[in-house]
Amino acid sequence: MSAISILNFNSSRFTLTGFPGLEVDYLWLSIPFASIYAMVFLGNCMVLHVIRTEPSLHQPMFYFLAMLALTDLCVGLSTVHTVLGILWGVIQEISLDFCIAQSYFIHGLSFMESSVLLTMAFDRYIAICNPLRYSSILTNDKIMKIGVAILCRSSMLIPPVIIRLKFLNYCHPHILSHSFCLHQDLIRMACSNIRFNSIYGLALVVSNLLLDAVLIIISYIMILHAVLAIASREERIKSLQTCVSHICAVLVFYIPIIGLTMVHRFGRHLSPWVHVLMGNVYILFPPLMNPIIYSIKTQQIRRRVQRLFYLTKCKS
Repeated sequence: MSAISILNFNSSRFTLTGFPGLEVDYLWLSIPFASIYAMVFLGNCMVLHVIRTEPSLHQPMFYFLAMLALTDLCVGLSTVHTVLGILWGVIQEISLDFCIAQSYFIHGLSFMESSVLLTMAFDRYIAICNPLRYSSILTNDKIMKIGVAILCRSSMLIPPVIIRLKFLNYCHPHILSHSFCLHQDLIRMACSNIRFNSIYGLALVVSNLLLDAVLIIISYIMILHAVLAIASREERIKSLQTCVSHICAVLVFYIPIIGLTMVHRFGRHLSPWVHVLMGNVYILFPPLMNPIIYSIKTQQIRRRVQRLFYLTKCKS
């Protein structure tokens, strides 16, 4: 074994993977990626600003949307430095501690987004199936408690599996599959016993992402049952239209997760390009699309955004 390989195995630093074979074009590639991150930050900040400054949007549905936008904003912040750092030639390797911290935030924010989407499904269920009690069920106090519960669920269940990464022995080449750190990437390089990480990690996915997805599906089955009982066709369409934005957000979140999971589980012999592509879609697609979806599909948000751009144009 060469001295370089031995150094790579024993080092506590990990090599990030950008776009294999396109190293000479990284500067050009950084332009669309920087633009995407700018759109992520501006789009989600705009949604937060509109909800904060418009009194008519101070309703449970939009409070939950603000939680979603804040989560998406944090997802962008957790990866922008490594993704753009590689393309700009600033970063090539990261330490184990930094890698563990980044994986904690990425996975924690994924669980948080899943929890917020489940809460939004509950909000739609109450609004459609029990509209007369909507305001009494989802009071500001209860919304605050829901927010705290989401934060605790997303942040307190992950540390056991993440902290254990610090004590594993990494004897395989320290080359990550993406331009950021994921738990499944790190345990793939370990030659220690990873049974706890594998079992606990699977339990986290089942009890968070899978359970949330099942509950969201159940909530929409109940919503559909209630909507079909409405006599007026116009009222049925109007009720379902209030769910379109949320359904799109759910699909935008879960489809990339399923794709990335399948690639990690069954795609070990696939081209590195596939891993890189799915990783970037998983990280960037939901934060990019959610502000666009809600700005187009939600009438109150759309009108306020149009007014905001109109005022900006008049001032200029």
